[in-house]
Amino acid sequence: MTNTECRKRIMEIGIVPVVRASSPKQALQAAEAVCAGGIPIVEVTMTVPGAIEVIAELAKTKENQVLIGAGTVLDAATAERCVHAGAKFLVTPGFDLETVQLAKTLGVTIMAGALTPTEVMSAWKAESDFIKIFPCGNVGSAKYIKALRGPFPQVPLVPTGGVNLSNAAEFIQAGAAALGVGGELISAVALESGHTDQISEAARQYVAIVAEARSALKSAAI
Repeated sequence: MTNTECRKRIMEIGIVPVVRASSPKQALQAAEAVCAGGIPIVEVTMTVPGAIEVIAELAKTKENQVLIGAGTVLDAATAERCVHAGAKFLVTPGFDLETVQLAKTLGVTIMAGALTPTEVMSAWKAESDFIKIFPCGNVGSAKYIKALRGPFPQVPLVPTGGVNLSNAAEFIQAGAAALGVGGELISAVALESGHTDQISEAARQYVAIVAEARSALKSAAI
């Protein structure tokens, strides 16, 4: 998948499930569950034990079904390992210029983390494909995204941290290009108990909310 195709998929689906699990097995189960719920995207964070091996396994068995990404990538060396394992997009918690530059060199999509307007400007000037606003829930949630959209209408913002079923529509209405959703979608309790059907159901709800919110925006613009 090309960088252009990857960006398009993320924009179309509008949800990036963030997998934080206590074992490789649970991470793979989480990926299966969100895909079954209609979200063919998964971001495997580097906090998952054996994360790079999980990415490699997904690339081997699910590459044609799931867009595989690596999250909580802290440096260029780790980013390169993730890409070689099969990751098609990279997500960083903060802005690291070397990692963005590596992604550009390798031709993979990069979602650099930022919080302040200065960080957003730096990440966008470095040609990050998306800007992850993290931790968005701690600094105003949807209202903060709306405030950032004022000076940065051209920047695709992806709020992460604090996004849930109750406020997902508000984030879309505020101008978010997509939503990064972790524990509110991929429940640790559901993974531990083996009730991954709960994750699939939550995924379906997020998909419906995003579609409805986007439809309302289009109607309002007519």
